[in-house]
Amino acid sequence: MAHVELSLSGAFVPQARTPAEAEFVTSVERWSATVSVADEPCLVIDSSGLILAVSPSASELLGLGKPVEALGQRLGPALRLIDFTASAGPLEEPEAEKIPPLLAVRSESLARGLLRVAGEPPLTVDAVSTPLRTGDRVTGSLTFLSPVRY
Repeated sequence: MAHVELSLSGAFVPQARTPAEAEFVTSVERWSATVSVADEPCLVIDSSGLILAVSPSASELLGLGKPVEALGQRLGPALRLIDFTASAGPLEEPEAEKIPPLLAVRSESLARGLLRVAGEPPLTVDAVSTPLRTGDRVTGSLTFLSPVRY
């Protein structure tokens, strides 16, 4: 029969360390830096709905102009959202507050849905959003966008 013997020479005591710089950067700041140079259409908003970062492809897709021009704008009005009716009327405030980027902040959970943006022709976009947290509170959301082709 095999015999195994274990011997410990001393207790392990973790060394004190200085927190890494990355520990002081919030997830909103980290994702904003990533989104601003991303190839994929995506954006980051803060908890009040202001655009903090938008990828060049998302800015083009949504008709926001140059990405830097979209920063600091409120998401709902910047998008020129319309409803899904044949008349394509402006999306009213209660419904506009339910779009995935804003819903992810408010519900503190994943959100997915379709957006219809004014244009010629109107654009339908599939949006998937996740809340971004700092500690235990939601401080924004990250949204990935995909145009719906039909």
